[in-house]
Amino acid sequence: MSYEKVEDTFFEAFEGKYVRALITGPNEKIVRRAAFDSTSTPSAVIGRVEGGVEGFLSGDETPDGRPGAVVQYWLGGDDVKKFAFELSYRLRQDILVKPFTRIFDYSDKESDEYIEMMDIVGHCGDGYEWIVEEYGRKMINVPIAVPDFQIEEKFKLNDGIMGGNFWYLCSTPEAVLEAGEKALEAIENVEGAIAPFDICSAASKPETNYPEIGPTTNHVYCPSLKDKLGDESKVAEGVNYIPEIVFNAVDEDSMNAAMKAAIDATLDVEGVIGISAGNYDGKLGDKKVNLLDIL
Repeated sequence: MSYEKVEDTFFEAFEGKYVRALITGPNEKIVRRAAFDSTSTPSAVIGRVEGGVEGFLSGDETPDGRPGAVVQYWLGGDDVKKFAFELSYRLRQDILVKPFTRIFDYSDKESDEYIEMMDIVGHCGDGYEWIVEEYGRKMINVPIAVPDFQIEEKFKLNDGIMGGNFWYLCSTPEAVLEAGEKALEAIENVEGAIAPFDICSAASKPETNYPEIGPTTNHVYCPSLKDKLGDESKVAEGVNYIPEIVFNAVDEDSMNAAMKAAIDATLDVEGVIGISAGNYDGKLGDKKVNLLDIL
């Protein structure tokens, strides 16, 4: 495959903490709703937990023999108490309320850090919850009106890598959607990686005129501002759209593999002019990886 369209540039990434979980349910439709609802808001950039769907499993691959979704939940930094508090919203409001769902820890790493689920989820049983041993795990049984919800007692807290990205520069809106969907499909086939922003249309920058609302638009890469900015604009000739794919992964090898697979999937799409990446002179992350080094 030719990589002539890929710019000689780098992306930045940084360390973060994540929980890897398995959601199971009575059918694929319920599982998909729970997985996508609980990972739908990419919010680590504003100090909240964000997530993504890593992939889907059949019943013969899960502890309880039901369809499943592997999901990841992430937070930058080391504030475990905040992580647990923010994570609890995702688990309670987006999964527990779905009928007949169950959540297992799905980490395959050794870790000395855990998040206890009783205080943040189990007590939704209002003191009537109890521990059961099923599926080779210790599960909290939470009595609810469509009995009952179960979640594993402890979830490992792991170290991973966040914020890797690439931009695919497009001439047409059709290319934005077609190439983006192909990239997401490719990422789903790489174990350990997620794309928390899906197809992202809003590249941001560390500096902002409005810090109270968090990251704001990377104005020099906005095609609609090209004429207004003049020489300050960094939008290349013929480029009308600059969507971004962002990556979190359990390790650097998984991130790089997912990024390579996604870039490969976009290169031959009609209307994709080039591939670049967002970088900020080291202001975002201390890990710098050249795109050409992973292809």
